[in-house]
Amino acid sequence: MQPPARCGRRRALPALLALLTCSGAFALVSEDIKKEVKRTQDLEKSVISRKNDINLKEIIFVIQSQSNSFHAQRAEQLKKRILKQAANLAQELPRVLLLHQLAKQEGAWTILPLLPHFSVTYSRNSSWIFFCEEETRIQIPKLLETLRRYDPSKEWFLGKALHDEESTIIHHYAFSENPTVFKYPDFAAGWALSIPLVNKLTKRLKSESLKSDFTIDLKHEIALYIWDKGEGPPLTPVPEFCTEIMDSHCATTFHSFLPLCGKPVKKEDIFVAVKTCKKFHGDRIPIVKQTWEGQARLVEYYSDYADSAIPTVDLGIPNTDRGHCGKTFAILERFLNHSHDKITWLVIVDDDTLISISRLQHLLSCYDSSEPVFLGERYGYGLGTGGYSYVTGGGGMVFSREAIRRLLASKCRCYSNDAPDDMVLGMCFSGLEIPVTHSPLFHQARPVDYPKDYLSHQVPVSFHKHWNIDPVQVYFTWLAPREEDKGTQRTQEGIREEL
Repeated sequence: MQPPARCGRRRALPALLALLTCSGAFALVSEDIKKEVKRTQDLEKSVISRKNDINLKEIIFVIQSQSNSFHAQRAEQLKKRILKQAANLAQELPRVLLLHQLAKQEGAWTILPLLPHFSVTYSRNSSWIFFCEEETRIQIPKLLETLRRYDPSKEWFLGKALHDEESTIIHHYAFSENPTVFKYPDFAAGWALSIPLVNKLTKRLKSESLKSDFTIDLKHEIALYIWDKGEGPPLTPVPEFCTEIMDSHCATTFHSFLPLCGKPVKKEDIFVAVKTCKKFHGDRIPIVKQTWEGQARLVEYYSDYADSAIPTVDLGIPNTDRGHCGKTFAILERFLNHSHDKITWLVIVDDDTLISISRLQHLLSCYDSSEPVFLGERYGYGLGTGGYSYVTGGGGMVFSREAIRRLLASKCRCYSNDAPDDMVLGMCFSGLEIPVTHSPLFHQARPVDYPKDYLSHQVPVSFHKHWNIDPVQVYFTWLAPREEDKGTQRTQEGIREEL
């Protein structure tokens, strides 16, 4: 039986060689086809780029800046970098606008109220409005190449897409059946509106005024407004708008670091006031003591009941189920007038706030305590109809002594003990023309309430709420001092200016 078997192998050999030869030829042909397809795609891109050819002067750059001296300086530095790159391209220089200089109105930071100005001023000779944050880094030639892929005569809303992994309170549980379906831009990567879309939105703004309710997460709310329940364009994801380390395909990236301007603020210069009440002494206060209390040098717990075991201070203000305005103003009075005259910073937190004191020390080194600073996560109320901005309380409210001095020298006070303290403070500071200084490193909600891509380029300072989480684990995962934090703490003088 063996000879026939050997014969079978001999007969099979030519067929196998033929098959291999055919396979090799097919592979070569496939490779040739791939190369030809790529050449065709590159040619198509080149044709599209020529068709949509734009000059740098047709892009209006808007830096989402703030009036605080530290942030205004950072925005000016970014403006200089953009203009230097433009000069190197030997093109007519583009317009680079700083948001806080465009209008004095309270709600200018929400951008939508400024669209009519952009439409009237720039629609004749411009194609794009490109928005970015003060730490966004831009490769101008790559940005031009990227924008040329999109026909500027059409309505475009471009950005790096974020989406919710689960429905979240900060977005009013929108798209609860499938939260991932709705995309909104990560401002840190930059985002763009074509002029035709700006003009369309301007017509809508003129025909129907903006709602006078809350502004909580601006990037999500702008995307909702533009989408207009399907009547407007959704966000078009642009892979060249990046937040990770700059590589060859990125037109933008984000400078992700914990600001440090000189030496960190000393712990002795930061007084932390914790708002609590008797019913939470047994469950929330022990978590504070297990997590961040040991980082702080000066901490007091303010309650409706004096408990020497914690200890707490009874301010003589009855506890209220919500608002706590009376308690907060009593804390401010105590800080300014009783035994804290040399302490430059006050931080007021809830008893379920998780905070990193060491990161706060670094962050505060960039702010001038002789200025009236009111710092935290910025929300807005009624900004479409002349409302005010405020620091949402759960993420922590930071005050310079000068801000408190000016506030208490005014006649602005709570209209009731249970009024919302953060909103009353916002209203008071607005009346005093002391702006809210926004930092996205403070968070009103839990880590699970934010997209992972959004948190990935942050060094967070705080989170809030214990709902359905292990707060101790959250603290040690997100906020506890770590050796790698030192790698993100860079002096402003030492930051390399990418060109």
